Amino acid sequence: MHPEILSLSLFMFVTSCSPGPNNIVASHSGFNHGIKKTIPLMLGVIFGFTTMITIVNFGLINIFKLYPIIQKTLIFTGTVFLIYLAYRISFSKTSTQEKSLNPVSFTETFMYQFLNPKGVIVAIISVSTYVEVGNNFLNYSLWVIGVAFVFAIISIIFWVLIGKFMRKFATNDKFIKLFNYAMSLLLLSCITTFYL
Repeated sequence: MHPEILSLSLFMFVTSCSPGPNNIVASHSGFNHGIKKTIPLMLGVIFGFTTMITIVNFGLINIFKLYPIIQKTLIFTGTVFLIYLAYRISFSKTSTQEKSLNPVSFTETFMYQFLNPKGVIVAIISVSTYVEVGNNFLNYSLWVIGVAFVFAIISIIFWVLIGKFMRKFATNDKFIKLFNYAMSLLLLSCITTFYL
């Protein structure tokens, strides 16, 4: 067992369950499309984030240390994608309009994890803090990856359920538009946290 399992779990809980791009998009999707249609997005976040942590753990962190421009480029690209997502959310159609915006797909969400500024930063911090080089490397790595996987599941389900719960209050298109605008603004506010 990892000697700092409590600290690791608390770190993953706070970083995964706090508002961030994945969680806001998940709430928006749960609100507008329901749980069933949001499952591909949920799986994309869970497996994408876990894969990204695994890749960072087994080598990418060394590349980031040697070439910090790569990390900065990923964060910039992720920021551009967040602005695009905020735009899509803000102008998504309401329930009474003929065509509705399709939910974000598994592939889009999976690939976004490698551009998600919050996710990349969390992966770098968790690996550099909770994984040590040496005899315990593999053991600690598996614990970090496992805990990240568990909290990815917990947080994404929680935020989708928040969106689904908020749908009960959506009695008209005006409320739906306001909810979408609020989600869009929250997503844009995530960007400021990466640059402050």
